Order: sequence, then structure tokens, then C-alpha cells
Amino acid sequence: MKGHTTFTAIPSHALKVEALASMSASFEAFCLASGMEALSEMMDHDAQTACGPRHVRAPNRQAHRWGKTKGKIGFHGGMVEIERPRLRGFDGKERALPSWEAAVAEDWLGKWAMNQMLINVSTRKFRRSVRLPEADVPSPAGSGLSKSAVSRRFVALSTAHMKKWLASDLSGLDLLVIQIDGIHMDEDMTLVAAIGVDAKGDKHPLGLAEGATESAATVQALVETLIERGLDPTVPRLFIIDGSKALSKAIRRNFGRDAAIQRCQIHKARNIQERLPKSLHASVRRVLRQAWELDDADKAEKLLRNLARRLERDWAGVAASILEGIDEILTVTRLGLPDQLRRSLACTNMIENVMGTVRRVCRNVKRWNSPSMAMRWTAAAMQEASKGFRRLKAHKQLPLLRRALLERQAKLASSNRVAQTAEAA
Repeated sequence: MKGHTTFTAIPSHALKVEALASMSASFEAFCLASGMEALSEMMDHDAQTACGPRHVRAPNRQAHRWGKTKGKIGFHGGMVEIERPRLRGFDGKERALPSWEAAVAEDWLGKWAMNQMLINVSTRKFRRSVRLPEADVPSPAGSGLSKSAVSRRFVALSTAHMKKWLASDLSGLDLLVIQIDGIHMDEDMTLVAAIGVDAKGDKHPLGLAEGATESAATVQALVETLIERGLDPTVPRLFIIDGSKALSKAIRRNFGRDAAIQRCQIHKARNIQERLPKSLHASVRRVLRQAWELDDADKAEKLLRNLARRLERDWAGVAASILEGIDEILTVTRLGLPDQLRRSLACTNMIENVMGTVRRVCRNVKRWNSPSMAMRWTAAAMQEASKGFRRLKAHKQLPLLRRALLERQAKLASSNRVAQTAEAA
């Protein structure tokens, strides 16, 4: 049996009988041959439905038989050949067989290629990952297992998935939280991604945009796309960022200057500590942790300002860094959120975990040929990461976040009206 170079060397029924005779050594070949025989029977049934029984002029026939040809369909071990009947309609055009069209549309080989690439199997090792060299199912030349064939399938499938994802409607998602962060692919390429958390605590990859840097223009392009896809800019939400001024600027431009923005407290603490000598790390870390855990935002701000004042003489730059964006550092505290929910929303851990998956999936890529290539890989990796998403730990407390955001919006609107009235007077 191992002498055959392709499954069309003998009829599929005879192949199945031969495989069955040595099933202990050829069970996979037996399963494949059985499937091929079943597909052949389905195609014969389609032909009979369209043309009627052989050698009979059925009055309701829609086409006539027009010989046979060989075609290839995808199997996880490579492309396999199968003989299929051809039909020609009375208009002179070839008629498709529904069963054959359905089998080709399955694209099992493309799905296997996509899956293997996402778990870091290189294109050079794809043949070995789906077909054992000593197995009874051969993989001859033309079976679609070469590195170039696998790469083409991944490009086609990842492009289709990315286009579908980036055009999906967001109006049906009741999003309360949006996290935005950038990932540097190389020196001249940065991608900015967004994920959201809905009112039930479920996480959703939202969008992706490319740029040379994590600039306001790149973030603006991402935000505009999200709004075009149905994200209502008038609904109050909490935006969580890593501290980039470009991110904050783009958010306020599109969602209002009073948008609730929370800067990542972990990033802030790390940036402060990295600029200080090790002898000060423990004391500074203790003060920052105490400030993050306080329920009173005014007391927390006072604690941070006192820390900046103590460092100002010897470490003026670090003191300025502590005070920079101090309002956005304590947003979740000012909203009066419970401790557990505040801890979940005070950092960018959710999107950082996604970016970790992106780095893991993309580690086999040696060189980014273009931004579109980086977009395809990152979009596929974000969808891969979404398979492992879990609900927000404090999802039962999210109604408190909604209420706090609505109260904040109403309070700011009232203050703005009072200020406008005073100016007019």
C-alpha cells in the first residue's frame, strides 16, 4: 500500500478494502478512503438528481453527463485527488456539483495551516506537523504542504479574517471599558490596538491600526474606525491607557474633553522606580501602593504630592513625573469604585496579556515586509488570544461603574452649564 504515490492510483472503494485488510497499520488511510468513497457516492447522487439515471432520457433532467475529471480537496495531511463527474447544462455551461462545492469550501488544509502558524509551527515544518514520514497516507509533490503553499494559505485566510473583524458592527456591544495600547513591531512600525469590556464583564478585541509611531494620528485613525463601526461617542465609558499623551489627546478629541481616562498605575510606578536608585525603591513603592489602595482620592493625591515634594530637591525630574497626569492616575478612585473593581481597572493588564500573545505568535517572523503583514499577524494573534478570554474578575460590580460614570457625566454637564452662564453674564 505504501507504494502508491496518490490515492487516485486505484479506485477509492478498492483502496478502502485494501486499507481495511490491514487496518491496524493503516487506520488513517482507511478513514480517508472511506471519506473519499462517501464523497464519490454523494457526487454520483448529485449527478443522478440533475441528469436522471444513466441511459434514460428523464423528462425533468436539467443537465447531461459530460465525462469525469480529477480534482483536489484539502485534507489535514495535504491535498488529495479524487475523481468527480462533470455535468453540462442545456445552455452549454458546466454545472457545479453541490457536494463537491461544499467539500472544497471546507478548506481543511487552510484551517490547519492557520492553526499551526498560530501555535508557532514554522512553514518549513508544516509537512512534518501534519503528516508522519512513516505513515500510510502519502504526501507527494503537489499536495500543498510546501512552505510557500502554506504561507499563501495563511495570508489568504488571515486577510479574510482580518477584514471581517475590522468591519464588524460594534453597536450591539454595551461597552463600559476600553483599553488602548501600542505594540512596537520594529523601529519604524507600531500598531495600536483596542479591547473592550462589556456590561457583563466579557472582553472583546475591538480594532487595530498601524503607524510609524504611537502618535496621536495613529490613535485617531483607530478611534475614528471604531466610531464608524458603531461605537457611540456620547456614551460615558472608562478609557484605560499606559500614560501616552497621544492616546489621551485622541480620546479627548473624539469622546469629549471630560472623558474618564485612567492611566495604568503599574506603568506609572515602574517608570518612577526605574529612575531612582535601588536604595529608594522600597520606600517609594510603599508610598505608591498606599496611595493606590486609599478609598479617598483627595488623601491619595496628597500622599503623592508629599512624595514628590520629598524627592524634588535631589530628583526633580522624578518628582515632576509623579505629578504629571496625577488626576488621570486616580480616576478609578475618584469614581468611588469598590476595591476589587478598582484593582482590575487601574492597570492595562488585560491588553498587555493580549500583546503577550501577539509576541508569542509572531516570534517566528524574522522580518516585517510591510505594515499589512504586521496587521494580518497581529489581528490573527488577537483573535487567538480572545479564545482564552475570561470574564473580568469583578464583573458583578460593573453596574456600580456604569452608575458612577453617569453621575460623573451629569455632574460635569451641570458644572459646564454653570460656567457658560457665568461667562454669558
